[in-house]
Amino acid sequence: MKLQGKTVVLTGGSDGIGYHIALKLAEQGAQLAILGRNKERLSKVESECATSGSPKVKAYSCDICDAVLLEQTAKLIVSEFANIDILINNAGIWHKTGPLDQIPDDLLVETVQTNLTSLIQLTKHLLPTLRAQDEAIVLNIASKSGVVAQAGQSVYTATKYGVRGFTEVLKEDEKETGIRIAGVYQSGTNTQMFAKAGENVPNHIFTEPEDLADVVVFMLSRPPKIWLHDVRVEL
Repeated sequence: MKLQGKTVVLTGGSDGIGYHIALKLAEQGAQLAILGRNKERLSKVESECATSGSPKVKAYSCDICDAVLLEQTAKLIVSEFANIDILINNAGIWHKTGPLDQIPDDLLVETVQTNLTSLIQLTKHLLPTLRAQDEAIVLNIASKSGVVAQAGQSVYTATKYGVRGFTEVLKEDEKETGIRIAGVYQSGTNTQMFAKAGENVPNHIFTEPEDLADVVVFMLSRPPKIWLHDVRVEL
């Protein structure tokens, strides 16, 4: 897909992987609808994307765990952009590793809602307008944890296996439409995700988010007869 002028909806775009994806897409001339919770960071990325070359970029402050607000935001995006060509489900949170019975109930619920439920809901809201395009893409940024079971990640891994399963079924459901579906299964990335959960990990050894963003742009920009259904990015 040629990305110039295409409209991309991106969740978790105010920092980390999403921030770098937004900047890379702006450099390609894509239009951007960016969802996040932090208004100050959203304003910053909105400005940077405009400077980097995006012809139209709008930030939407939205707690994606709020199902009503998420639906309202999806409808607003559809009304404010002529077409939606690409959905990148990137938003996600981490819970500190440990046995299941040591994960607080509220964090358990928040992890499932953020990483899986809201991803499914937003995809559902945008499917009709994506189907209306000659070509469209849904790209789910999952995790290596959606492929490999690792100790101490019970809830997080459950959500990522869920994303993988959802991605695979969506491929089957949409194979007769113009929507292409793919998943990205990356290992640790040098972002603040772990620190936000109180986890002390050696981030410096992990994949740089701007490098992962390059992979995402490469996937999205393949010509019509080439599609990368699943990509695993590891150290």
